[in-house]
Amino acid sequence: MQQNGVFDLLKLLEMTLDESFPLIPGKFAVVKPKEIELLIDRIYGALPMEVQEAKALLLRREELQSEAQHKAEKIVADAQAEAERKLSEADFIKALEREGIRIRTQVQQECEEIKRHAMEEAESIRANALDEALKIRQGAELYAEQVLTNLERDLTQLQQIVKNGQVYMEKLRTESFPQKDKAGDFVIR
Repeated sequence: MQQNGVFDLLKLLEMTLDESFPLIPGKFAVVKPKEIELLIDRIYGALPMEVQEAKALLLRREELQSEAQHKAEKIVADAQAEAERKLSEADFIKALEREGIRIRTQVQQECEEIKRHAMEEAESIRANALDEALKIRQGAELYAEQVLTNLERDLTQLQQIVKNGQVYMEKLRTESFPQKDKAGDFVIR
């Protein structure tokens, strides 16, 4: 799923929270945990696969290194075993030793090349995954900042409504109760 899918799911999560039943406005609300959990699971599923691919590539690199090392050791061991089995003349022994060293050197070079290539590929995938993670984080921080700004604006409006209601109630109270004049008599307005 692409990054837009993550943002769509976050918007759906926000809408689900907006549709919740408020207990104390701005502080507590009743939500459906199953819906929230489902959306969170979907968000995790929508994250880029590069992170998992980088991990798999690192594991594969270690396996390749281990296989190459075992292969080199086996080739050298096989060459030595073959040399020991067929030892009969000094020239033949020296030739086998030279061949074993040549094979071992060749295998070591191949292993180093495989290792270098795997390291370069893993580093590239890791760098891409870090870039993508940074972009996602920046987007999430921007979104959170926007949500908080909207909440602050809404709270300010609500405070003004409450203050206006209090002023109105005070005005009603002063206008509807009888007042005393200077002589102490009640005056109805």
